[in-house]
Amino acid sequence: MESVLIANRGEIAVRIIRAVAERGMRTIAVYSELDRDAVHVDLADEAWNIGPAPAAESYLNIDRIIEVAAESGADAVHPGYGFLAENADFAQAVIDADLIWIGPPPHAIATMGDKIASRRAATEAGVEGVPGSIDPVTAVSEVRRIGDEVGYPLAIKAAHGGGGKGLKIVHDPADVDDAYESARRESEAWFASPEVYVEKYLQNTRHIEAQVLFDTQGNGVFLGERDCSAQRRHQKLIEETPAVGLTADQRITLGEKALAIGAAAGYQNAGTVEFLLDESGDFYFLEMNTRLQVEHTITEIVTGIDLVHAQLSVATGQPLPITKTPEPRGHAIEMRINAEDPGRDFAPSPGDIVEYHEPGGYGVRVDSGVRGGSTVSQYYDNLIAKLIVWGADRAEAIDRARRALREFTITGVATTIPAHLVILDHPTFVAGEHHTKFVEDHLDLSGLEHPAAPAIPEDEELTERSITVEVGGRRFVVKLWAPPLPQQSAGTRRAAPRRRPPRLDSGTSRAEGDGVIRAPMQGTIVNYHHEAGNAVKAGEAVCVLEAMKMENEISAPIDGEIVELRVQPGDAVSSGSVL
Repeated sequence: MESVLIANRGEIAVRIIRAVAERGMRTIAVYSELDRDAVHVDLADEAWNIGPAPAAESYLNIDRIIEVAAESGADAVHPGYGFLAENADFAQAVIDADLIWIGPPPHAIATMGDKIASRRAATEAGVEGVPGSIDPVTAVSEVRRIGDEVGYPLAIKAAHGGGGKGLKIVHDPADVDDAYESARRESEAWFASPEVYVEKYLQNTRHIEAQVLFDTQGNGVFLGERDCSAQRRHQKLIEETPAVGLTADQRITLGEKALAIGAAAGYQNAGTVEFLLDESGDFYFLEMNTRLQVEHTITEIVTGIDLVHAQLSVATGQPLPITKTPEPRGHAIEMRINAEDPGRDFAPSPGDIVEYHEPGGYGVRVDSGVRGGSTVSQYYDNLIAKLIVWGADRAEAIDRARRALREFTITGVATTIPAHLVILDHPTFVAGEHHTKFVEDHLDLSGLEHPAAPAIPEDEELTERSITVEVGGRRFVVKLWAPPLPQQSAGTRRAAPRRRPPRLDSGTSRAEGDGVIRAPMQGTIVNYHHEAGNAVKAGEAVCVLEAMKMENEISAPIDGEIVELRVQPGDAVSSGSVL
């Protein structure tokens, strides 16, 4: 292996490019037309255009990526996470092209990537899962039947995905129809399959996951656990290791279960087995992520093992770098810095980053894929960066996290930084007693605001600039002297009252009372719940707006009658557009 194509973008592409470069290999980036000036593109030895901005036409285009791998002379492909990372067809296409696949075998991806097949595999390995369906549900009546058997609340989940995408929680049988159809739509949008399954939604649980690593000789090792219980909308905000309060026996049991599941699937390379830990101390298998996990960084910090380097070694047939579970050194915490507005129920906040300054110092690591001037697009995930801190113990790690968050400066888009500071200060989190609904049930984040971007004066003189040109699909950078591009300040944004997700404020306060519903973010209209002439109450859902492949209900700001619908399902709208 002398060259690696990284089939991804953003911070994970940057992370992998750096690891590959450290081993003296050539790095090959791919990018969509929207990502021409992205950080990962600049860092790679060469970069290739693979299509338009929509992921389906670029980062999910298997044929084009394989074509570029051949044209660039790549020896191997690393998928990162997201996009095609857990696509068995892509893995097989890479192998069929006589390239090295840096990931698990296609059959393991197919088994564990299908949440239904993975539940069967876990059962066969003697690991209990959450009560629910074994097969995909194909009708609302099946959801209702399962609800009658296991009780409410229910979780309707995408069969071929994870990360909170395509997941709907149903507390009342009356909401089953809408939740079922919404879950299927999101599942289709994220994972190109509308298949869903149903399971009992366990409450007040902790989300504990096990990092495993298998070589091609059948050896496996458990590299410790991570607690990912600080979540919003069933997506992780903060992860830490070691998990607070886990006994030595629980840790051993967790490792044994995770390795048994991996072995049953014939697993190779790095993977993560996720569990729910209930209040009685019992683990329930949730799913297996057949890839490098977003939060792999904290495991690296406490074990001293570079997981990307380990992936590269395993992919070339080398044995595991370690055979026994290492004792964790200190405590590590990762905070996901997303383009979301926590003062508005974590509404997506796509836009242009104006100022960007990362924190530093002892025990601080930042994995990012942006800089000042970068755009957070509605087409992709809204992760801006990951802030990772280490401490000799958990208290020191929390103190360091607070300091680093205060140093982290991002303007132009709202971010989760203010929410992280609130979470880290909360007595329940400090005591390690939080669960997966802690953020939504116990924190009031209303009124949180993000820093305004300063006005940037225009420079009248000629300056040196760089522009991108493409020849035969390959990217080159050319320098020239020209007047600077005009820049605008991203102004302040008023924080809206907090509501429970996923319903969003329409962007017009009730006090204003102008009766106009505006789009709170750019996105696409999915459907309307009402027609012109219908009467609605304040707070009642009017329509569904999809942004960053997540569906958000837009509510009426006041009581009244719908006079006019300005847009139709399928229409793209910008932030502030009258709906």
